[in-house]
Amino acid sequence: MIHYKAFQWLFFFYMYCFFGWCFESAWVSFKSRKWVNRGFMRGPFLPLYGSGAIMMLVVSMPFQDNVLLTYFAGVVGATVLEYITGVTMEALFKVRYWDYSNRPFNFRGHICLTSSIAWGFLTILMTRVVHRPISDFILSLPGRAVVYVTALVTIYMVMDFTLSFKAALDLRDILAKMQRIKEEMERMSRRLDVIIAFNNEEKEQKKQERELSLSELSMGIKQRFASLKEIIQLKPAEYGENIREEVAELRGKFSHYLDPQENYKEILDFYKRDMIRNNPGMVSRTFKNVLEELKNIAGRGDRGG
Repeated sequence: MIHYKAFQWLFFFYMYCFFGWCFESAWVSFKSRKWVNRGFMRGPFLPLYGSGAIMMLVVSMPFQDNVLLTYFAGVVGATVLEYITGVTMEALFKVRYWDYSNRPFNFRGHICLTSSIAWGFLTILMTRVVHRPISDFILSLPGRAVVYVTALVTIYMVMDFTLSFKAALDLRDILAKMQRIKEEMERMSRRLDVIIAFNNEEKEQKKQERELSLSELSMGIKQRFASLKEIIQLKPAEYGENIREEVAELRGKFSHYLDPQENYKEILDFYKRDMIRNNPGMVSRTFKNVLEELKNIAGRGDRGG
C-alpha cells in the first residue's frame, strides 16, 4: 500500500478535478449540441469529481485485494459524498446544481440508485486502471516540482472558488429579490383588478390559468394602469380621492419594483451568467419560476440582446 504525502494527495485532487471537468463538459456539450463549460467554478475544475476520486482511493485502500468490497466501498462512500454535497449546496444557495428527482429510486433528488451503482464501478475503474499509471508518473517526478505546481494551482483554485462562491450567494440574493418582487406584483395586479371592477359591471375578473412571469406581470400591470386612467377620466365621480391616492401609491411601488427587474441583465456579471449557463440542469424548489426567468435573461446575453 502506497502512502502519499499531503501535497501529493492535493496534486491528485486537482488532476481529477480537471479530468472530471473534461469528461462532464464534453458529455453535456455533446447532449446540448453546444459548448458548455460545466461546473460550479469558472476554471477547468470540478471539485466534486476530485473529491469523489480521492474518496474512492481512500475508502478502497483496505480492500485493494477484494474487488467486491472495493465496489461496495465506492458505492457507499460516493453516495454519502454526493448526498452531503448536494444538501449543503442547496441549503447555502437555494439551488440544486444536479437533480435526480425524475430518476427511479432517488432520495430527495440528491442521490439515486443508478448513480450509486455507477459510482461503484467507477471506483473499481479508478483504483485498478486509472490511478496506477498516474500514481507511478507523479511519483517519478521531482518532489519539488510537484510542490511548486501544487502551490500555484492551489492559489488559482482558492481565488476561483472564492469568486464562484460569492457569485452563487449573489445569485441566491437576486432570486430571493425577484421572488419578493413577483409576489408583490401579483398582489398589486389583483388589487388593480378589484379597483377597475369597482362600479364597472362590464369588467370581469378572469381566473389565472397559469403562473405569469415577471415580464408578463409587468405588462399586465401597465395595461391595468392605462385602463384605470381611462375609466377614472370617464367616471371621475365614481372614483373618490381615497381610490386615486391608492392608485398613485400603487404606481409608485410599481416603478420601484420595475427598475431592478429591468436591470437584471446588468446585475448578472460574467461570473453569475456563466454559473447559470454552465449548469443548464440547475433547479430550485424555492425559486423555481424566477430561476427559469433568470436562465432566459442569462441566455439572452449569449445573443447580445
